[in-house]
Amino acid sequence: MIGSLSGIVAAVGEDTALIDVGGVGYVVQSGGRTLARLQVGAPARLFIETHVREDAIKLFGFASEEERAWFAHLQTIPGVGAKVALGILDAMPPEALADAIAIQDKAAFARANGVGPKLAARLATELTGKGGPKGFIGLGGGAALRASANTASPAAAGARAEAVSALVNLGIDQSSAARAVASAAKQFEADAPAPELIRAALKEVSR
Repeated sequence: MIGSLSGIVAAVGEDTALIDVGGVGYVVQSGGRTLARLQVGAPARLFIETHVREDAIKLFGFASEEERAWFAHLQTIPGVGAKVALGILDAMPPEALADAIAIQDKAAFARANGVGPKLAARLATELTGKGGPKGFIGLGGGAALRASANTASPAAAGARAEAVSALVNLGIDQSSAARAVASAAKQFEADAPAPELIRAALKEVSR
């Protein structure tokens, strides 16, 4: 099982990249956001999810281990295959995805390629019950939202985690706390400190 590839980018296509690792070229399928970061001739490291089928072995590459984990996690929902999961991650990086799950934002899922209204509703509902990917702080199954390094600063991620923890300490259940903080964070144009997030999240809970 291949977990990651480190090598030189030999070519970048519409939905694949060719990574040269010690003279061996690996064809890796990736989403648009990952492919946009790759430059031909430059070194790259991709985290890999390997799909083994009777007639083929496919490698799916991601810029972070968190994205790879979400890719696998999304496919636990009926009707979500590799192509749809890539489309969802292109439309929503991990932090935005966690927010959409927390507040059950069906419209956010529907913006992804290959996701219709029915599947969007199923994703919003069933992912909330499942929590986040194993090995990551997630929704319903962990302590707080974890922000992607590509979409939020460490300070913002820490503020969200602190806000969720504060609400849980006040007796609010984990899922409700995560939803309240995700909703509250959308009210701020920039990263908000934990005290402001907590105050805004408490207002969300009281509604």
